[in-house]
Amino acid sequence: MAMRCTAVIRMAGFRTAATLVVLAALLAACGNGEKVSQPPRPVLVARADAATGHGADGLSAYAGEIRAREEAALSFRVGGKLVRRLVDVGDRVRKGDLLAELDPGDLRLQVEALQAELAAADAQLARARADHARNASLSRDQLVSRSALDQQTAALRAAEGQARAARAQFDLSRNQAAYSQLRAPQDGVVASRQVEAGQVVAAGQPVFGLAADGGREVAFALPESGIRDFKVGQAVVIELWSTQGERIPGRIREIAPAADPQARTYAARATLEGDAARVDLGQSARVYIPAALSGNALRLPLSALHRGDKGQAVVWTVDPKVNKARRVPVRIGPYAADGVAVLSGLKPTQWVVMAGGHLLHDGQPVLPVDRTNRPIQSN
Repeated sequence: MAMRCTAVIRMAGFRTAATLVVLAALLAACGNGEKVSQPPRPVLVARADAATGHGADGLSAYAGEIRAREEAALSFRVGGKLVRRLVDVGDRVRKGDLLAELDPGDLRLQVEALQAELAAADAQLARARADHARNASLSRDQLVSRSALDQQTAALRAAEGQARAARAQFDLSRNQAAYSQLRAPQDGVVASRQVEAGQVVAAGQPVFGLAADGGREVAFALPESGIRDFKVGQAVVIELWSTQGERIPGRIREIAPAADPQARTYAARATLEGDAARVDLGQSARVYIPAALSGNALRLPLSALHRGDKGQAVVWTVDPKVNKARRVPVRIGPYAADGVAVLSGLKPTQWVVMAGGHLLHDGQPVLPVDRTNRPIQSN
């Protein structure tokens, strides 16, 4: 080996500084034949139960938002120009409180016109009744014919019908005049506002969103891949971001029958069974569903899955006590967009290599780090 290195030096010469650097590397390689040990390769690892949304206690976690059990979009039943807006977003209202008002001018004129028509119809009815009574008296004395009495009777019935129609129109106009005022249907909080004073609104156009007092729920989305594993009435645990570590029991109240066409997830709602008085609308929350109840297996990202020599599925695991990579065969389920279900061969507490497994070999020394680039310490 020494003779070969000497020959390389003679052939290379010492013409430049760069040549000296190359020669130094060659001399280092021309050692005594001892094998140079490689430093441990850093690998990104994560626990199998925390790789894709499972907690250490076997719970699947889903992001959600606190919502009211009853949410109503308030609107006017008639159209017009909005002249007053008395509440804003976040205001608490009581049942019957005035929220907004339309210009009542045209509606009042319509009420006055129909009131006049009703008065004329009542006058015609009074005259028809008097004529009918007089003809009925003369008919008993046989002073008028029977046909004349029948004619007066028909005129009375027509006058009665016209009076009823006029009164119905008048009542309807009064109701529409009252509809120019938008009042709170129940106690709650104004959650949204869509119009401003001076704007012309149509009948049925949303003006406010009211979140009614009472029950609180958390709205979240369930994945399409495992939708059959969830059911209404299933127990869940809810944790608020503002009070992490404090969990509230709940149950799934509803699951949408169809998936969102864009997100391909199913909207779901879970009721809070604990003390909901301290829960504010719009708070961020996590919904934890026990994996044993939901039927969810361990799920790993696709980057953690590899193919073995015989085509079987394998993953690379790391024991923090010895920091060596081990290839573990696993049985997998159907693929999903965000990962794959591991049915057997892997324990929830094992550390799995999430990226770079194709560069490893069995028994290779590694330096396991988490997603914050911190080394994993053995327990």
